[in-house]
Amino acid sequence: MKKSVILGALTVAGLAAGAASAATLDDVKARGQLNCGINTGLVGFAAPDANGEWSGFDVAYCRALAAAVLGDPSAIEFVSLTGKTRFTALASGEIDVLSRNTTWTLTRDVDLKFTFLGVNYYDGQGFMVPKDLGVTSAKELDGATVCIQTGTTTELNLADFFRVNNMSYEPVPIETNAEAQQQFLAGACDVYTTDASGLAATRATFETPGDYAILPEIISKEPLGPLARHGDDEWADIGRWVLNALIAAEEYGVTSANIDEMAAEPTDNPEINRLLGTEGNMGEMLGLSADWAVNAIKAGGNYGELFEKYIGENTPVGLARGLNAQYTDGGLMYSPPVR
Repeated sequence: MKKSVILGALTVAGLAAGAASAATLDDVKARGQLNCGINTGLVGFAAPDANGEWSGFDVAYCRALAAAVLGDPSAIEFVSLTGKTRFTALASGEIDVLSRNTTWTLTRDVDLKFTFLGVNYYDGQGFMVPKDLGVTSAKELDGATVCIQTGTTTELNLADFFRVNNMSYEPVPIETNAEAQQQFLAGACDVYTTDASGLAATRATFETPGDYAILPEIISKEPLGPLARHGDDEWADIGRWVLNALIAAEEYGVTSANIDEMAAEPTDNPEINRLLGTEGNMGEMLGLSADWAVNAIKAGGNYGELFEKYIGENTPVGLARGLNAQYTDGGLMYSPPVR
């Protein structure tokens, strides 16, 4: 199912009491469809093609989750959400999971009552400027007009950065990345600030991307990942372990190309066997079939395959693995043991 919906803005407060039942897994199975919240459009992460088919790094997680739970990576309704509307949609039960480049913070975890399921991209906030502005450092932006998405951590980080550096700025509030791109290219703001990955994704869509520079400063920690509602540990466990399965699969060399062969019979690696359901009862513990992880990985590939396909160095987005490399390669990607 490829329908996309943009929700109107509502406040998260007051909706918690009316949120969907705690048995999200039962709801998803009965519905036969996963309702997944995504970006309104960010190349490489979540964007529709000419036929309205959504794809991208964050979309791929939704497909893996649908495959693990329902056995069908296409059994999804994608709900496109702005920075303001995303939390309302999750709190109210409009969506089952949010996979929209969202930063894990204490207040979102505790005050807004959400459960983050892990980190799928370690990021940080940066700044993009036209090269003809003649700026080489964010500390040269005193007095600049800055396009900033409302309802995001970037809005708060921006204020902190300028205050600490005794600089002033004029905010140009926008709600979607498309609006930010339009305003920035039209010269309504000197600077666009968001997660560095988002800047790279946005620049990749420009007619002349070489005319724009992403400044060297990274001013925050932005651990991005999917999230669910508080109060449904069973569903959160499933969402968390689907992400872990994709990360573990890369570590152990399980790919979309060899997974059928590796899942056909036990290997000499017990960790792989438990992951692929040829040993133990991990699927049963999660309330899923024994091949839950096989289905999740086959939906698009392991973590590394998804990264390279949608946002890696050979894509227009052009991101290096960096912190998002496996821990064995000096990065932070690390799955807890499947045992």
